[in-house]
Amino acid sequence: MTEDSQRNFRSVYYEKVGFRGVEEKKSLEILLKDDRLDVEKLCTFSQRFPLPSMYRALVWKVLLVFCPFPPPWVFVGILPPHHESHAQVMTYRKEQYSDVLHALEVIRFISDATPQVEVYLHMHRLESGKLPRSPSFPLEPEDEVFLAIAKAMEEMVEDSVDCYWVTRCFVNQLNNKYRDSLPQLPKAFEQYLNLEDSRLLSHLKTCSAVSRLPYDLWFKRCFAGCLPESSLQRQLFSGAVWDKVVSGSCKILVFVAVEILLTFKIKVMALNSAEKITKFLENIPQDSSDAIVSKAIDLWHKHCGTPVHSA
Repeated sequence: MTEDSQRNFRSVYYEKVGFRGVEEKKSLEILLKDDRLDVEKLCTFSQRFPLPSMYRALVWKVLLVFCPFPPPWVFVGILPPHHESHAQVMTYRKEQYSDVLHALEVIRFISDATPQVEVYLHMHRLESGKLPRSPSFPLEPEDEVFLAIAKAMEEMVEDSVDCYWVTRCFVNQLNNKYRDSLPQLPKAFEQYLNLEDSRLLSHLKTCSAVSRLPYDLWFKRCFAGCLPESSLQRQLFSGAVWDKVVSGSCKILVFVAVEILLTFKIKVMALNSAEKITKFLENIPQDSSDAIVSKAIDLWHKHCGTPVHSA
């Protein structure tokens, strides 16, 4: 038996006995042992498989980039690919975190009573040059998005320094890398839903619901907040979907939205108004979240192909 056939046999066996992901975890651990992490292979792995929670923060810190300097633009990862630099670079990240935190305390913008996600928001505003004159000023829509993502992120990333950096860079990726793509996602959603279930789409159109679906929740917030807070299902749901967003594809969000409609087709078809349909879709039942993510990824691969490593 060849090495590939043995590997395929083991993968099928592990999945049948309930250990799906064992082989994938081993493959990721091999990638993470390299002296210089291969960013392209980590992206491909993240596109094909959900990252184990124990390695998610590390991989995201390598894949997510930000721009620490003014023009000419220079984009760097939270962590560089080289392992030997990780400890030193994280020391710099922690020092920057502490300096920004201290500055906000000095100007009395935050206190011990300030919720952690709001602390992250004020830090992000300060570093982006958008700090308002008072913390009591009304939030902008982009601030609401940041808070929603930060709240979901802190359930997956325990360390506060890591959580801030990952949240900040995740939001920056949405605002920069995906700036032109995100507005196109509602149209793509309609296109793929029509391919999967034209009758369901016709029902949405009959109810005048297509233009009133929770697109901001789905595509701007990347589904942050669509499941009950602090639920394990929400962590698994967000993690598996955001792995794809972090590694280079915001289109996965379209297929998650399509699969939500397909999963709850009977319920949605029984609702006869746009308001009722939207209200239901804004808070989907959590017991179906695992199946939704798995089927959404299958749909994504079906329509867009399965990523493979470059030679």
